[in-house]
Amino acid sequence: MNTLDATALVIAKSPIAGFAKTRLTPPFSPQEAARLAAAALLDTLAAVRHSGIRNRVVAWTGSLEDAECAEELAGELADFTLVPQRGDTFGQRLANAHNDAGAYGLPVLQIGMDTPQAGPALLATCATRLLDSGDAVLGPAVDGGWWALGLTDPGPARVLADVPMSTGSTGEHTRVALRRTGCRVQRLPTLSDVDTVADAIAVAAEYRGRFPRTLARLRPADSPDAPAVVGGIRSE
Repeated sequence: MNTLDATALVIAKSPIAGFAKTRLTPPFSPQEAARLAAAALLDTLAAVRHSGIRNRVVAWTGSLEDAECAEELAGELADFTLVPQRGDTFGQRLANAHNDAGAYGLPVLQIGMDTPQAGPALLATCATRLLDSGDAVLGPAVDGGWWALGLTDPGPARVLADVPMSTGSTGEHTRVALRRTGCRVQRLPTLSDVDTVADAIAVAAEYRGRFPRTLARLRPADSPDAPAVVGGIRSE
């Protein structure tokens, strides 16, 4: 695999019970929800590691010692540069993380831990699009947000501090704000992110990985209108 002269930036929250993936509770217990978050993060980190992107950074918040799957996470994170998330709001933390990752002097492709189905090939494609774009790439999410943001210069990331986050129009607001800085924003593929149980089932059906296996093992048998998920294959 060719090495891509870019930096992959993962925004990550420690998968601690009651701290991560709280919208999955109920039907999952706080510990089970955190275990799903850990599985999604481990899949994401593995995808980044195998993507061919030269530099790998994780902007982290929360205690790693208290996380589910802490030992496995620590082993995976050993291949990444960890920086603390900084800022009072999520938008500020995103903007600061782009600046921190930009210290390598290369374009930065930022993702979260909610799209574990984004495998190495897709991340490599997104990084290539970023390198070819000259400005910015943005990956819309089904819920109106975005799952990936790539910038060739971290400067425009400052607009993220003023973009309303976690709304049905966050993606469009982000696109407009970037364009106002002079960026030409190219569109990446649209993905679903994991916020709700329905999201988790839909995402798990898209690929084979630790997250689908964990969901299949933990999903309550009496969960309403939820198809069984086994090994990433959904059965009606």
